[in-house]
Amino acid sequence: MAESLQDPLIHEQMNGDEGILYDKSVSLICSGDLVRRIADESKKIWAIAGPTIFSCMALYGTNVVSQAYAGHLGELELAAIAIAITVIVGFNYGLFLGMASALQTLCGQAFGARQYHMLGLYVQRGWIVLFAVAILLLPMYIFATPILKILGQSDDIAELTGTLSIWLIPQHFAYVFYFPAQRFLQSQLKNMVIAWICAASFVLHVFLSWLFVSKFEMGLIGVAITLNLAWWIPTIGLNLYVTCGFCPLTWTGLSKDAFSDLWPFFKLSAASGVMLCLESWYYRILVLLTGNLPDSKVAIDSLSICMSINGWEMMIPLGFLAATGVRVATELGAGNGKGATFAVIVSATTSTMIGLVFCLLILVLRQEFALIFTSSTIIIDAVSKLSILLGFTVLLNSIQLVLSGVAVGSGWQSYVAYINIGCYYVIGVPLGVMLGWLLKQGVLGIWIGMICGTAVQTIVLVIIVYRCDWDRAAVEAMDRVKKWSPEDLS
Repeated sequence: MAESLQDPLIHEQMNGDEGILYDKSVSLICSGDLVRRIADESKKIWAIAGPTIFSCMALYGTNVVSQAYAGHLGELELAAIAIAITVIVGFNYGLFLGMASALQTLCGQAFGARQYHMLGLYVQRGWIVLFAVAILLLPMYIFATPILKILGQSDDIAELTGTLSIWLIPQHFAYVFYFPAQRFLQSQLKNMVIAWICAASFVLHVFLSWLFVSKFEMGLIGVAITLNLAWWIPTIGLNLYVTCGFCPLTWTGLSKDAFSDLWPFFKLSAASGVMLCLESWYYRILVLLTGNLPDSKVAIDSLSICMSINGWEMMIPLGFLAATGVRVATELGAGNGKGATFAVIVSATTSTMIGLVFCLLILVLRQEFALIFTSSTIIIDAVSKLSILLGFTVLLNSIQLVLSGVAVGSGWQSYVAYINIGCYYVIGVPLGVMLGWLLKQGVLGIWIGMICGTAVQTIVLVIIVYRCDWDRAAVEAMDRVKKWSPEDLS
């Protein structure tokens, strides 16, 4: 088992005259076979990104299936499920996803440094910290109706969304145990395990949705029940795999050391949470602002369809975010700054090319893809008008999320959090409000403002990555592994 963990897929080092030399501006000079090295790095990236994309699509597919069933119940039901999933659940999902990315940094760098025993301690600390945060976030579900009314949502949408949110609390607690186990396994390249478990959960979700909503006619309550099951089934499956002997070197059982140094762990998790949840919340705010526009039902319905399509495609750059984070963290933990640099270049190029293809597909099929969710001609026309912005959003995501993966793998979360605040909430949101209300462009103006904020953030991250001293980053990663080792705990 030890040999399998020390896979050349992870620990192969590029060095000397046989490799690719980099100067400080990340230029590369070929002294070997560049094509072969690109192919080798692509295999490493796809070994992580491929199963991750599949598992992300399976989990996200549960939301799309649920929205499709809700959409055929009526426009009010579709608006309620859109607000519940996108705003209430989405806000908390973004925070948990972000906080768990701290495990991707720590587990990846520890695995690269061959400190395998540390991974089990990290995942236990993740459970403890995320559970405490989950308790603190419960009021968002319990008081969803008054919160949405204060934010300007119509009474009928707010009340139905509030009822639905109460039923989605079990899904909220599934995040506590799902994300740490996912990051733990991703860092060891056990991505196929995640993919198969999530695929089985998706197939079961489709059947249960038909059973509860169509057969038993349980309405939105049936939708909520199936969503809860769709998250708890893979959560239980992953944690059983982690704790039942399938990871003997990285899981050695529960340990009291998991309660040591929780405050530094929380600070890194909080920085990670702020960094990624600011990105996730950005599009939730887009939906929330849209709910305050005239004729909000049509606006929310058309936007939620676009966000669903965007969410489907976003699973691809999210896969590359995970792959980039793991590859960068592993190479830096092994002290190989040049290997981390090359991984970033290959991953970013591949993701951008895929994003360009999907951008063009959306523009070509702008009149058709809304038919998946609705038969209303009014909503279909509204979706068609938003398709150009959807295409640009897809393209930007393919670049920006890979750069976020670089930040996660390098441990830059707190630094990037400030960048996100400035770009998203100082530039993007105010510009969207100005275009949407003052210039009366509606949802189109709100979305344009949001795209501008994302574009500025992407440019800033490109500059940071380009100017990074990767050899120094490798030294910092190795120091972090030593600092978090239990032998050094006081």
